Amino acid sequence: MPRTLSLAASMPVDPELLFDMYLDSDRHAAFTGSPVTIGSKPGSPFQAFEGTLSGSILHTVPKRLIVQSWRSVKFAEGDIDSTLILRFWPIPDGARIEFVHVNVPETDFAGVSEGWGKFYFAPWREYLETQSK
Repeated sequence: MPRTLSLAASMPVDPELLFDMYLDSDRHAAFTGSPVTIGSKPGSPFQAFEGTLSGSILHTVPKRLIVQSWRSVKFAEGDIDSTLILRFWPIPDGARIEFVHVNVPETDFAGVSEGWGKFYFAPWREYLETQSK
């Protein structure tokens, strides 16, 4: 049975910058350390980590919200694509990113849950700290 994952992270920059970084292939690749294909318009394809993640942009609200279809190679053939919703909020001293990841297959839930911190939050924060020096 698919599950829903909710996570949040704080970053030391404006939410608008985080939004722009996520939707820009070069900047997204810079903080993940792996080539990324992504765009800002609905229908834009998404691919990361050498094709292990894929999907497309479904909807954006400029500088505030990104909705994308999302799939891992660890999903079974019959699993539906999951939906990822990213919201960007201003907070004192930076931004809060709220992730809601819907329809994550039970078989990959632990990997997806761990992956957000390991492959996104931690390297993104480290990249921002490096860039601010």
